[in-house]
Amino acid sequence: MTPFGQAVVLICVVALTAALVAALLALRRVFTRAEAVLAVVEHDLGPLTTQVGALSEDARTLTREATVTLERAGVVIRRAEEVTGRISTLIGAVNTLTRAGQVAGLAAGLRKGASVFAARLRNKHDERGQDHGRATGQ
Repeated sequence: MTPFGQAVVLICVVALTAALVAALLALRRVFTRAEAVLAVVEHDLGPLTTQVGALSEDARTLTREATVTLERAGVVIRRAEEVTGRISTLIGAVNTLTRAGQVAGLAAGLRKGASVFAARLRNKHDERGQDHGRATGQ
């Protein structure tokens, strides 16, 4: 190879080496920054982990309380269903008594009406008899 060719190759090797050194230095800075970021994350991650644990425990407590509240509400609802059933039965009985009372009232009214009717008939009959007796001279 000619001296000129060797010089070109040497310049290319030097340029390539300089570029490679610059790339390695940039890579070293990237790793240094990444290490600093990881240290900050590691520093902040501990308290976050504790807070997440506390939030998780709070969620468990709230879930337990909600379950107990729902169970109590279920008991109250079941009791309300029983009371509603009993009230329904009572209303049915009162309704039956009301019907019986209506029938008894109707019967009493009919009896009273019949006795008034009979009394008026007797009064008219008696009045006619007295009128008839006056007319015949009795």
